[in-house]
Amino acid sequence: MELRHLRYFVAIAEECSFTRAAERLWVAQPGLSTQIRKLEAELGVQLFARHTRGVDLTDAGTLFLERARATLAAAEAASCTGRDLQAGVVGTVRLGLSTTPTWGSVRGLLDMFVRSRPAIEVTIVESYAGALARDLRDGRLDAVLAPSIFGSADLHGQHVGSEPWVVLVGRGHRLALDGPLDAHDLGGEEVVVTGHRDGAGYDRAVADTLAGLGVTPVLRRGGPGPALLSAVADGEALALTTGSGSGGDLIARPLWPLQTLNFELFWRGEAASPALTELIRTASERVPDRAAVTRPALRAVA
Repeated sequence: MELRHLRYFVAIAEECSFTRAAERLWVAQPGLSTQIRKLEAELGVQLFARHTRGVDLTDAGTLFLERARATLAAAEAASCTGRDLQAGVVGTVRLGLSTTPTWGSVRGLLDMFVRSRPAIEVTIVESYAGALARDLRDGRLDAVLAPSIFGSADLHGQHVGSEPWVVLVGRGHRLALDGPLDAHDLGGEEVVVTGHRDGAGYDRAVADTLAGLGVTPVLRRGGPGPALLSAVADGEALALTTGSGSGGDLIARPLWPLQTLNFELFWRGEAASPALTELIRTASERVPDRAAVTRPALRAVA
């Protein structure tokens, strides 16, 4: 049994006529009749009741029509797999998200992407950007969304936006007030950093940002993972991050003068998969400055 036999059968059943089905299929009627007799012989049942006005389905033919249509639909879906993969309609993307600091618009980007490409499976891994960059180079991730400072010559990057630096203050701290926080008020204050090799880029960005504002930071190593900001929540130290960060025991005060941190979507230099290409395209469409272009990242992380 071949797919063409099923197509012949469905056409005859829908037209209720061998003649009209032959015209629809652009095949000779005698050949069509021969193929249907072979199909009936293979199945061991009569599919059509023939009469002078045309044909009607038998009970067996009615049951077979339902299954034939389902089989043809499945075959069509299967035949589209290659085209769908090339078009980025289906596939997988393993995306790493930087946890320290974060890009506030990532939720909107992912929502837009999964809505436009619902058949693409997206797996999210969250960690320090240094660890994500290593996994990207080793092929365990397809892309990483992290601060631009984590770029390097072997990675391509698409600018996605920027976030303002804010200062996280514990509610029991003397600086737990509303409104922007002047950078000079941070003089002599302890500022939490990761102290971790995979967070070295973030730690350096914090130090460089404050140094650029004329503040010599007193850096304090935070706890691991979720305990990173424990000293901040306890009112013993401050932290710099992006996004609001408010909630619970923490208040986020905008750093003044305003300082921003750029974020990029990174991927390896070789050709991207169709699914990843679609994610890159979606990210580029969300860039406020449409003049921004995809480019190789040239900065290296110490």
